[in-house]
Amino acid sequence: MKILIAEFAVGTEIEKSLIPEGAAMLKTLVESFVRLGYEVYYPSAGTKICAGTRVESTAENFRQVIGREAKSCDAGLIIAPDSMLPELNEVLEENTVNLGCSPRSAACCADKLLCAEILKKAGIKTPEIAKEPEKGKRYITKPRFGCGAEATYLVTEFENKEGFFASEYIEGEHLSVSLIAGKKSLPLTVNRQFIEFGKKEAESGEKGKAEVSGIKYNGSLTPYQTERREEIYETAISTAECLNCFGYVGVDIILTDFPYVVDVNPRPTASLFGISRVMREEIGDLILKNRFGELPDHVNIEGEFCFSKDALGELFGRT
Repeated sequence: MKILIAEFAVGTEIEKSLIPEGAAMLKTLVESFVRLGYEVYYPSAGTKICAGTRVESTAENFRQVIGREAKSCDAGLIIAPDSMLPELNEVLEENTVNLGCSPRSAACCADKLLCAEILKKAGIKTPEIAKEPEKGKRYITKPRFGCGAEATYLVTEFENKEGFFASEYIEGEHLSVSLIAGKKSLPLTVNRQFIEFGKKEAESGEKGKAEVSGIKYNGSLTPYQTERREEIYETAISTAECLNCFGYVGVDIILTDFPYVVDVNPRPTASLFGISRVMREEIGDLILKNRFGELPDHVNIEGEFCFSKDALGELFGRT
């Protein structure tokens, strides 16, 4: 069996700062499928991961390389920014079996405002969307389409700008759930996310200075032990089912009195790097069973693993 794994940062080198995370996810997946005895191919604009077969690609031909290579593969999986994932998954589905989310599901997840509205209608708690700022309250502003806390800020004032929206700030634990979604959902782990806030002051029109904090994701701890694990799993599974997700999915949650869903990633996430080091099962095997067979009822987790985004840069910055 031949499998194509295409990761955007490695395959294009458009955003070199994203290569460490991309290479970590790519290497984890490729090595898993290789251990299972499959032939694995991956597009790369220069980065080598010492597993599988590298296929030359560039930013200009990444889409075409996926289509061409997929024709000779039995299945494929795409990791890309959420706004680009629907189109790339469509290319994949035109040429082979897609092991990830459908283009339509990926598009729903990519539109963060639409995603929040869908989840709210389904009774799943999400931060309330804010139209105007209120004195004494804090808000999260983010792009309607984006990934990885890109251009995301904690603010006390905001203006409505095209392509951006604001939601109430929820104080709580920053967690994520990694799961395999399909005919039945298989939760893998709850992960603790390391979120850093970099404070600064920014001008806010005639109202003077407003507090602004940049938000940065800097790694995770997996698994995160909590007595509320089943409640968190239930929220993540309901979220994935509501959005018709398939394959590996990451659901970002703020845990307070209730679990609040703040983002849905319809693709492998950086947490996979840690999960693969504590999970006895092969992630490649689970992904394939989800499409072609039957998933187990649970996975076996031993120990814990912690990593920072900065450490990934040291490991994979010059892979």
